[in-house]
Amino acid sequence: MDCQHECCNCKTKHRDEKEIKDLMNRLSRIEGQVRGVKAMVEGERYCVDILTQVSAIQSALNSFNKVLLSNHIKTCVAKELKDGNEEVISELCNTIQKLMK
Repeated sequence: MDCQHECCNCKTKHRDEKEIKDLMNRLSRIEGQVRGVKAMVEGERYCVDILTQVSAIQSALNSFNKVLLSNHIKTCVAKELKDGNEEVISELCNTIQKLMK
């Protein structure tokens, strides 16, 4: 769904409360993990311990992306295809390529 802002060519996506709550909870946990790593650096913790926590953050972000991408395919992509917009396939492929860098 396109927004009506004149300043940009942006799209919006309505999410139900359950999806928003799940995504926000995941982001809050990731945010807490990042704050924990900052505290570890400030506390002069051992490098391997910090790297282990950073790896956990990357895993949490990957998990967030998987959930969001799955929701996107099931809702946005499916709707666009149903409406005859096959350009959404190229957009999806480009998005997946960016995620796999």
